[in-house]
Amino acid sequence: MSHWAGNAVIVANDRAGTAACVPVADVTDACRGLVGEVSVVRTAYPGHARTLAMKAAQDGADAVLAVGGDGTASEVADGLVAAAEAEPGLSGPALLCVPAGTGNSFYKEIWQDRPWHESLTLAFGARRPRIRRLDMARVEETRDTVLLGACSGLVAEALETAAGLTGLTGRARYQEAVAATLREFAPHPARIVVDGQMVHDGSVILANVGGGRYRGGGFLLLPRSVLDDGLLDVCVVTGSLDPRELPGLTREGRHLERPEVIYRRGRRIEIERTDGSPLTFEWDGEVQRGRTRYALDVLPAVLPVLSPPEPS
Repeated sequence: MSHWAGNAVIVANDRAGTAACVPVADVTDACRGLVGEVSVVRTAYPGHARTLAMKAAQDGADAVLAVGGDGTASEVADGLVAAAEAEPGLSGPALLCVPAGTGNSFYKEIWQDRPWHESLTLAFGARRPRIRRLDMARVEETRDTVLLGACSGLVAEALETAAGLTGLTGRARYQEAVAATLREFAPHPARIVVDGQMVHDGSVILANVGGGRYRGGGFLLLPRSVLDDGLLDVCVVTGSLDPRELPGLTREGRHLERPEVIYRRGRRIEIERTDGSPLTFEWDGEVQRGRTRYALDVLPAVLPVLSPPEPS
């Protein structure tokens, strides 16, 4: 049986959170028989996955597999978008993630809880693939692209806490980081503007923009988000809510039932801290400091992603 993918490039991050549980050799073996030609490149430093993905696109790969966590997926996605922007006529490879990181939120967005080897078979085992062209966002101030989402406040501070934790891995590490952060957490004053309309000006626990429905692998912060609707969702949890309630509420998206939470969609989202202090902010798991304001614009339908077949 012939398959659609003539060649694929595996971009592997051996330093990802659970990479040892997903050996690159096993991924390569699983691709053989499903893909005509498979090559493996390994990241050597932060940002290297972007360069490797961009080269794979320029060399005409049919697919790029990101073996790592959400950070690796984000870098690979950025490289594919950069290649398409550099050569507008380039059709570009489709992205497939193999979950080997801490949260694996992006894999969960596309494949839910399917084992990775099953997703490979579904993606490459058919004569015609199902490719969704997903939206991303661009940060105005830095020109960075955003795959999973961006967030101020609690989520960003918990990521900083997680970096200092030892003895835990995966989602358990991030969940413990959230609990530790909450012990001394204080909301910040902020103004949130959606498509030129101010939706909140006051105390904020977090403002999450995306993108993906999940953050940290298991927190359903944007339960209404659709990855290819041409819009960014924003969830603002105001300071009127007890922050200690938020982890439990976001397990199943029940925070949207609360009057202290504001949920909107738009093409441009602006978040500004209004007391002059730097805004603790992150996108795709990378914490940013030093600025008081960030604006994000949607990049509609820029990322081709291999996805499960349509239900019959």
